[in-house]
Amino acid sequence: MEALPAIGGHEGAGVVEAVGPGVRSVAEGDHVVLSFIPACGKCHWCAIGRENLCEWGAGIQVGLQRDGTSRHHVRGQDARLMCILGTFSTHTVIHEDSVVKIDPDIPLDKAALVGCGVTTGVGTAVYGAEVGAGDTVVVMGVGGVGANAVQGARIAGAARIIAIDPAPFNREQAGKFGATHMYASAAEALEPIQEMTRGAMANAALVTVDVTTAKVIADAVSLVGKEGKVALTALSPITATEVEFPIFELIAYEKRIIGCLFGHSNPRSDIPKMLSLYRDGKLMLDELVTRTYTLDQINEGYEAMRTHKNIRGVMLYD
Repeated sequence: MEALPAIGGHEGAGVVEAVGPGVRSVAEGDHVVLSFIPACGKCHWCAIGRENLCEWGAGIQVGLQRDGTSRHHVRGQDARLMCILGTFSTHTVIHEDSVVKIDPDIPLDKAALVGCGVTTGVGTAVYGAEVGAGDTVVVMGVGGVGANAVQGARIAGAARIIAIDPAPFNREQAGKFGATHMYASAAEALEPIQEMTRGAMANAALVTVDVTTAKVIADAVSLVGKEGKVALTALSPITATEVEFPIFELIAYEKRIIGCLFGHSNPRSDIPKMLSLYRDGKLMLDELVTRTYTLDQINEGYEAMRTHKNIRGVMLYD
């Protein structure tokens, strides 16, 4: 089967219209958030509380149902789904392991945000880098994930949150979500961080840029001090293999580089937790949405994302 046609979209929320035989966790009429990583609850990784590494997650790159078939068709051809979700469609058919039931009072257009970006960003700060009260934290890249890494650091009690982003719009927005200092580059931020920490440097650097590169990792390592954590959340090209940073510092200063898929979050517990924080006024979701789009405006949304004109764009269906 060819990789195309495909239906994009890996974040979403909606109402269950029907369930198949054997489905127990949700029922018709339930409000749900779609999780881009399934959580089966039975594999080794789910059993030890690492649902973000669920063994069924390998299937999100294939885009087919678990039996290898498709329930979606485009012009007579089987279609694949991004992350087995395909949220750029008004309706979809997905496995119950990929949905999390939520309270019906939460607006679906805001609930959709926690299916990936919000939970990933907050989790990167709270779980990945283990940000604590009084810490100095650097967030590299303030987009749909990075803005929430800023929020996660704020919720965790960080004293200084340094946002680094080349786009003026993103730097301006970072302040709204809790950043205390904003800079256009790591080079520009280096000396101020040295001064504000009296040479100790940051406790953590959260990498939430568009694409992780060797230079980004090197910059992040340079901004943290002893026992500093570098949490890598932004993906790199699959073929990327080269990294350059001072190995001596990694050893002598016990710096740590941590891979952070979905911010180390567990969909079944952390998606409801994010919505609870939103309900309590501690997590900003409404403010994340710069603009909403209809399906026929999807290319406008992508262009705004590429040119740093929105933090989050949300597509609404009639």
